Amino acid sequence: MFRGELKAGEHRLSFGDVTYVMGVINLSPESKNAHTVAATPEEALSLADRYRAWGADLVEVGGQSSHYDNPTIEVDEEIKRVVPAVESLVADGHVVAVDTWKPAVAEKAIEAGAAIINDTSGLRSADMRHVLTTTEAAVIAVYVEGDDPHSVGDLTITPDKTRSLVDSFRRLIDELDPSLRSRVLVDPGIAINYRGDYQAYTRFQLDVIRQSSLFTSLERPLVIPIPRKADIHWVSAYITLALEYGADMIRVHDVAVAARLVRLWEREVDR
Repeated sequence: MFRGELKAGEHRLSFGDVTYVMGVINLSPESKNAHTVAATPEEALSLADRYRAWGADLVEVGGQSSHYDNPTIEVDEEIKRVVPAVESLVADGHVVAVDTWKPAVAEKAIEAGAAIINDTSGLRSADMRHVLTTTEAAVIAVYVEGDDPHSVGDLTITPDKTRSLVDSFRRLIDELDPSLRSRVLVDPGIAINYRGDYQAYTRFQLDVIRQSSLFTSLERPLVIPIPRKADIHWVSAYITLALEYGADMIRVHDVAVAARLVRLWEREVDR
């Protein structure tokens, strides 16, 4: 587990023997996760307030569905979906992350008060790095084999895949401006949808969580995105495994279940 403090906009997140719960709100009507979809800023705020009552520490909103089956929308449309919701959530005291791989969306979201950008293109873009370097927002760097989640193919899975992920993150972190490096969290990308063997990918997702200790050498907080499964028992198993292996933050669609398990593990964040 990471021990220390991370600056995220106006917020300071303290890590060490705690696991933050980040609840997902989809502002994209195309999303397959219907129970997390909010059609208006008012619906997003209602859902976020419910998440907070259940025990979530942060909320993440996204206007672009990351599933490769869904269309890639225009930047202006994504901003139109995201910014009003961010403004409403921030005004109500929520710590807000925004899921996007588009630098212009990230810039507008940060201006609206977003504390974290969840960059599902893995901080490859020089424009995205520039946006983040010139602000105080934190960033979750997501591992993805492709330029973004819509350009993925089959995931190449090898016996030492998790170790290679860590090496990839180490190279990325070393390239960053020091001021940005200190605001990075890492996400191994096990919630990205790929086009290959579903069962092999499921086994890989579990293996990555079991090998979470390999990420400790990066000295950055580890975010485990809990893969969305139709069976809630599978979801609970992923969350349990992530807690057992010391996740610093979990990104979840099933907030009530996650918050209960975090309490069971006595890993709640002081409020």
